[in-house]
Amino acid sequence: MADFLIYAELFLVAVWFLAVGVWHNRRRLAWNWPMIGMLPALVIHVGRIHDSCTEIFRKTRRGTFTFQGPWFANMEILGTVNPANVHYIMSSNFHNFPKGPDFREIFDVLGDGIFNADGESWKKQRKVARVLIGHQRFHKCLVRIGREKVEKGLVPVLEAACAGNKIIDLQDVFQRLTFDTTCALVTGYDPGCLSPDLPDVPFSKAMDEIEEAIFVRHVLPERMWKILRWIRVGSERKLRRAWEVLDKVTGEYIAKKREELRSKKPELTDKNSSKEKDSEEDADLLTSYINGDENQTLDLNCNDKFLRDTILNLMIAGRDTTSSALTWFTWLVSTHPDVELKIREELKSVCPNKKWHVFEIEETSKLVYLHGALCEALRLYPPVPFQHKEPVNPDILPTGHRVHSKTKVMFFLYAMGRMESIWGKNCLEFKPERWITERGTIQHEPSYKFLAFNAGPRTCLGKDVAFTQMKTVAATMIHNYDVRMSEGHRVEPNCSVILYMRDGLKVRVARRME
Repeated sequence: MADFLIYAELFLVAVWFLAVGVWHNRRRLAWNWPMIGMLPALVIHVGRIHDSCTEIFRKTRRGTFTFQGPWFANMEILGTVNPANVHYIMSSNFHNFPKGPDFREIFDVLGDGIFNADGESWKKQRKVARVLIGHQRFHKCLVRIGREKVEKGLVPVLEAACAGNKIIDLQDVFQRLTFDTTCALVTGYDPGCLSPDLPDVPFSKAMDEIEEAIFVRHVLPERMWKILRWIRVGSERKLRRAWEVLDKVTGEYIAKKREELRSKKPELTDKNSSKEKDSEEDADLLTSYINGDENQTLDLNCNDKFLRDTILNLMIAGRDTTSSALTWFTWLVSTHPDVELKIREELKSVCPNKKWHVFEIEETSKLVYLHGALCEALRLYPPVPFQHKEPVNPDILPTGHRVHSKTKVMFFLYAMGRMESIWGKNCLEFKPERWITERGTIQHEPSYKFLAFNAGPRTCLGKDVAFTQMKTVAATMIHNYDVRMSEGHRVEPNCSVILYMRDGLKVRVARRME
C-alpha cells in the first residue's frame, strides 16, 4: 500500500508538471518543457529544420524568436530574420558581435582561417585576400580556367548524357565543376573530377561529411557533441576521418607547390623576368600566399598550418556555395518555362545566330535578366541557410530583445527569403523581375535584406567570382540544352550547413542547338 501511494504521488507530480507546461506553452510557438526546454521540438523537426523555422518566424511579431535549450546545456539561442537586427549586428555594431570562441570550436576543422578568425587576424587575412582576388592576374586566371572547365569538363559530361539519354545528377556534376575550378584557382592544380566517367573524389566526399557533422553540432547541446567527439562515435567519428583526408590532401598540395617554386628559382635570372613569369603562369592563390609581398607587409606567417587553413576556407567558399546556387537555380529555371524562355531570349542578344555556343565571361557580364534570376534563386535557396554570432558585451537589439555573452544570435537566411514583411505577398514565387528596375537595370537590395553574400565588413570577397562562374555555366547550359526533371524525383533541402538537395538533382538532358 505504501509503494502504491509513492507511485501515485509521483504520478500526480508528473501530471502537475505536464499541466503547468501546457498552461505556460498554450500560446508559444514551440513548447518549453521543464528542464529539457524546447529541445524535443528541435529534434522532432530537424529533418525539415529550414521550413520549420520559416513557419515559426512567420508567426512572430518582430521576426525574432528565443529558443530555450535544456537547463544544463547553455543552449540559449536568439533567432532572427528582422533586417534591422541583421544590420545592427553585421554593420552598425559589428565589433560587439564577432564569430566568437563557440563558433571557432564548432568549425574547428577550419583552423585559424578567415572564416573563423576575429580581430586583427581577420583584418590581416581579409586585406591580403582582397588584394589577391582583385588582382588582374587572378581575373585572367579565372577567365581561362572557367572557359576550359565548361568547354572541356561540363560539356563532355552533358553530351554523354544526351547521347545515352541517361539520368544524371546535376548537383554532383556542379559540385565536381566547382571543386575543379576552385582547386585550380586556389592551389594551381586541377584534380580532374569533372569527366564523363565521374571518378570518386575522397577530398570532396570528406568536405560533405564534415559539413553534415558540423550541422549536428548546431542541433545537439554542446556538452553532448563534445562527448561524442571525445569518444569518437557517430557523426564525430566521420568528421575525424574526413579531417584526416583533408589534412593529407592539402598537405600534398602545399609540399608540391613549395617544391615547384623552389625548382623555378634558378630559371629566373632577374627580378623583372620573375614578375613577368608570375603574371603569366603563377596566378593561383597558394603561390601568391607563399611568394606575395602583401604577406610580409601585414606580418602574415605563411607556414604550412596557415596555408592548410587558408586552402580549406577558400575551397569551401568556392566549391560549396557556387555549386549549391547552380543546383537550385537550374531546378527553378527548368520548372518555370516562362523564366527559361526569357533567359533564352536575352541570350539571343549575345548570340543572335542561334548556333551552339559556349559563352565567354564578357558576353554574360551585362545580362540583366539572367543576373536577376540568379539573385532570385539565391534569395529562396541561400547556399548558407543560417549563421550565428556571439555578443561580447550585453546589448539590446533594435527589436528590443536583450542579449548577453552566453546568447547565441542566429540569422536564418532561408527563412528571410520567405518573409512577406521583407519581400511582399509573392515572397514564395520565383520572380526574377523583382530584381529589375523600371529602367531595365539591376535592382540592388541592401545586404541586410539579401544576405546571401553576407553583410557589413564581412561581405563576401568572392561575390563577383561566384557570379562570373554561375553566369557562364548557366548561359551555356540554358542556350544549348533542355534540362528536365526525372519523373518522380523528389526535391527538398538537406540538413547541413550548406543548402544542398537531399537526393541530388536527377535530370535528363537533351541538345537544343545543332
